[in-house]
Amino acid sequence: MNENAKENSATGDETDRVRAALRQIIDPEVGVNIVDLGLVYDIVAAPERLRVDMTMTSPACPLGEMICEEARNAIAAAVDDGREIDIQLVWNPPWQPEMMSADAKQALGWN
Repeated sequence: MNENAKENSATGDETDRVRAALRQIIDPEVGVNIVDLGLVYDIVAAPERLRVDMTMTSPACPLGEMICEEARNAIAAAVDDGREIDIQLVWNPPWQPEMMSADAKQALGWN
């Protein structure tokens, strides 16, 4: 890969496929998928790599590694084009309950 190749936020069908795959990943502590929880911040595509920037509800999340591995496997199965799947845990901005979708808020009784 050209080290200077520009990475771009993925758009269209690719983003839809990745988000659909990530919706299969349920945060076991709250029982809601990681997309609706607002944990997925960005999806960035390059010719040889697909990067997902995401967070956890807390830096002390004991299941963070497991959730990231499940996310990586789900994306690899959905995209299936040989690219590296890079899951980046980021803590800025910190996750806030306001980041949840309306469905997640309703499921958790936050409405």
